Amino acid sequence: MTRRLGVNTWVWTSPLTDASLARLAPKLKGWGFEVIELPVENPGDWDPDRAAKLLGDLGLAATVTLVMGPGRELVATDDATVQTTRDYLRHVVDVAATVGSTVIAGPAYASVGRTWRMSEHERRVCYSELRDGLAPVVEHARRAGVTVAVEPLNRYETSLLNTVDQTLEALGDLPADGCGLALDVYHQNIEEQSVPAAIRRATGRIAHVQVCANDRGAPGADHLDWPAILAALDAAGYDGPLVIESFTADNATIATAASIWRPLAASQDAIAVDGLSFLRGVMRGET
Repeated sequence: MTRRLGVNTWVWTSPLTDASLARLAPKLKGWGFEVIELPVENPGDWDPDRAAKLLGDLGLAATVTLVMGPGRELVATDDATVQTTRDYLRHVVDVAATVGSTVIAGPAYASVGRTWRMSEHERRVCYSELRDGLAPVVEHARRAGVTVAVEPLNRYETSLLNTVDQTLEALGDLPADGCGLALDVYHQNIEEQSVPAAIRRATGRIAHVQVCANDRGAPGADHLDWPAILAALDAAGYDGPLVIESFTADNATIATAASIWRPLAASQDAIAVDGLSFLRGVMRGET
């Protein structure tokens, strides 16, 4: 299957601003990307209406990522925190609708880096709290034509949802047309015994896919079996974009959160350009 390819602006900058988007978007379009992924770290960092016009003029589609920083929690927390987190997530849905994204993707359950030990009973309670916490957001998203794509992270970034199976169990009967999974190959490489098999188990609930090398560098500069991964996505019926996600080391907060301690490619541009070329080759059957 030939699918659209995109890249997250985190490869170059954090937080995203109107100025940085105006600089990056034409360059990405010129390289051949069809999708640009826009993080909403904090409301007001960038203007969704301005972004929508810029991307529309360039013929670029958008996807949107939510950001679970400190204080954003839907589980094992107080009611006030749940409410402010819901308000933030509803805002991200509204941003997505404005820029034409049909998805908001990210770990919409707990702040990144928050880990704690849980008994099986405590885990089930957290899953129930997550469904209750997300339900109003999912209904808001459905009305806006947006899907909340919940992303399992690796064990060092969360202790709640690490695998496809855990995430499917946690989401339970939340409606699939408003709530699905965001699969990030970086995290899957750490947590899943077989990435293609995990993808196949998520059939019918995959709402978004992010890709990078196993070390967060360019796809292809790694040990991953990309033909098998793409074949599994095809078999699972996922026809959305593949979005390259990596991170700049220039922002100390995001570099620390993502554990970016060294250069991951010859340049940040190379992560995008080389990854784009490689993924196109895989889709053409050249790899």
